[in-house]
Amino acid sequence: MAYVKNWLHCVWGTKNRIPYLSEKTKSLIFDHIVQNAKSKGIYIKSINGSNEHIHCLLSLDPDKSLSYVIQLIKGEASFWINRNKLIKYKFEWAEEYYAVSVSESDIPKIRKYIDNQKEHHRMKSWDEECRELMKEYGFEKFPGLSPQ
Repeated sequence: MAYVKNWLHCVWGTKNRIPYLSEKTKSLIFDHIVQNAKSKGIYIKSINGSNEHIHCLLSLDPDKSLSYVIQLIKGEASFWINRNKLIKYKFEWAEEYYAVSVSESDIPKIRKYIDNQKEHHRMKSWDEECRELMKEYGFEKFPGLSPQ
């Protein structure tokens, strides 16, 4: 048996950055994502976001790839949102996502950052946050992001 802790801070948005996620729907969606992930053996330690994107801190098992886990989470969540008509229009996530590894010692800092998304986005837009993530981690520009 392998004993592995691969902590990842993952971020993804709604398609075209449409602000679909109201306070009411966010709570329902986040609860569903956590429960669905748990049923698939994916552990989400923290999840939160604003009206057009989500942050989550998850532990990646050694037998699952990141792209597979993100596909499971995003695909099932959008299917569930549409099936339950939580959003007036057809709901979709953007194709792109961000993910960075997190050391065990940084878990409290990342959890605080994720938990405080509402306050964080009072001072900084999603576009500003994307640009900072790309710069801080040296990401290349993804399709669909606003110009810098």
